[in-house]
Amino acid sequence: MLAWIARLTLFTLAAMAPACAQTSVEQFYRGKTLTIVVGSAPGGGYDLYGRLVQRHLGRFIPGAPTVVVQNMPGAGSNRAAGYVAIQAPRDGTTIGTVMASAIMWPLMSDQPLQHDPSKFIMVGSANRSVYFCLVRSDAPVKTFAETFDREVIIGTSGEGATLREMPVMLVNVLGVKLRLVGGYTGSRDIIMAMERNEVQGMCGMDWSSMVSQRRDWIDSGFVRPLVQEDLNGHPEMNGKKVPLAIDFAKTTADRQVMEIMYSGNMFGRPYLLPPGVPQDRVDALRKAFSAMVVDEQFLAEATKAQMEISPMTGTELQEVVDKLYAMPASVIEKLKRSMIHN
Repeated sequence: MLAWIARLTLFTLAAMAPACAQTSVEQFYRGKTLTIVVGSAPGGGYDLYGRLVQRHLGRFIPGAPTVVVQNMPGAGSNRAAGYVAIQAPRDGTTIGTVMASAIMWPLMSDQPLQHDPSKFIMVGSANRSVYFCLVRSDAPVKTFAETFDREVIIGTSGEGATLREMPVMLVNVLGVKLRLVGGYTGSRDIIMAMERNEVQGMCGMDWSSMVSQRRDWIDSGFVRPLVQEDLNGHPEMNGKKVPLAIDFAKTTADRQVMEIMYSGNMFGRPYLLPPGVPQDRVDALRKAFSAMVVDEQFLAEATKAQMEISPMTGTELQEVVDKLYAMPASVIEKLKRSMIHN
């Protein structure tokens, strides 16, 4: 009889655990403000997606906290990543959304950080990024193959950003003649420079970001996609026969370097927490994010703004992080060398 009572008690406690955890999370978040720290300037792709998430995420978190956005651009999102990792509260009230390079920084550079990006807790991603190079239609090159012989002027942003790191890698690994002009704050700034014909194009631009900002440029033919900086490519660009940069690699070692770099595309625009957030709140935020990205209201707003949604769960993103940080040291060293631009 006592054994049966003990078993019944265990089953009852197990059944109650999720409800208790839900109640605890709900009590914590009720009346709280959750801040999404966006590691880029207002108006760019990361900011647009961050504000879309901000408008909807709170509906799916127990306790329905108020959700706000705080822009923290700088150092290719490393400023925001460092803030989330070191200074932000570790209680689940701060979520960061940073560039993939901020997660992969120790794999790409010997410049030290005060935090370990591999320790971030991944919440999810609203879309998978496909980066590409594009040029004005009046640029001196019409195909990517021509960049091996003819120079084209490419606008770049700060160190750590895909708009800088990806074109640098193309120059160092493939030997293309991209003349890189820095000093721009982000994609929006480079787009305006292209409009003024100050530069002829950019690389490391996310397809969904370009579509959400200047779809008319693509549809009108004002710009031409040159090459995809991705492992598989985007369906629309694949349909237009836009080649993959990795297919121009001349050696196995060069291809491995590009594979690591482009594997980071799977992060898309990741949302992450600092280490140390209580597990029940991590679980609740991951569940809320997964519910949000399939919600009809969320998807309707994304569609209206021409923002692509191709989500990944926090667990899936965590597996990508673990896999990248387990890469052989020799390949990582070659990747780091490919990021140096004189």
